[in-house]
Amino acid sequence: MWWIYALLSALFAALTAIFAKIGIKGVDTDLATAIRTVVILLLAWAIAIFKGSTETIGGLTRINWIFLVLSGCATGLSWICYFKALQLGKVSQVAPIDKLSVALAIILAVVFLKESLNVKQIVGALMIIGGSVVLIFA
Repeated sequence: MWWIYALLSALFAALTAIFAKIGIKGVDTDLATAIRTVVILLLAWAIAIFKGSTETIGGLTRINWIFLVLSGCATGLSWICYFKALQLGKVSQVAPIDKLSVALAIILAVVFLKESLNVKQIVGALMIIGGSVVLIFA
């Protein structure tokens, strides 16, 4: 079932790039990111409240809070850079290079989470890196 959500994530990420490219025309990218963030904030809280997920907020540990806040900071910085890149470049170049995050996540998972890789994962990560390099110089 995880792969269905992963495919939906990819679809929505692709739509994000198209909608953002159209929406940021003539707009400061930091303002665009702020608007997008408010929409995401409202949507995420509405879903959490609807599902009853907020009832477990008291059970979060200090480590949960620290790393969720760090994740939020990384997401915000990613979005700010992504919108600026979209404003300056083509979606067909920016979006695939942004997905270099997949290969970087694999590397970081090995280093920090001690995850192991098989040959297919290594080849896939190298192909993503190679494709990103090709697109940078395209």
